[in-house]
Amino acid sequence: MAKRKLLLLGMFLALTGAAKAAPQPAAAPSGIQAYEEKEFIADFTKFKIGDTAPSIYQTPEYTIKQYQLRNLPAPEAGTHWTYMGENYVLINDTDGKILKVYNGDIFYHR
Repeated sequence: MAKRKLLLLGMFLALTGAAKAAPQPAAAPSGIQAYEEKEFIADFTKFKIGDTAPSIYQTPEYTIKQYQLRNLPAPEAGTHWTYMGENYVLINDTDGKILKVYNGDIFYHR
């Protein structure tokens, strides 16, 4: 009987120790942060923040002027939103450097 109690106690301690040691999943981002991307593919090319967008996406034809309708934050002075490969991309006006990327699904965010 004592062996059984010790065995049960040992199993209990082992299980509680394992539960405490298990890594906890990170909380999922909320709001529009859930749509942020670090890298994406457009025109068969992989891009990441800090890369330079192709010149076509730096033209007025690709500039998104109604960013509020797409649930995007207002661009800071000297930047604008463009659309690249199903993603909304914030780029510098001067050099086309990619500053921020949101998945195109942000359009449906409510």
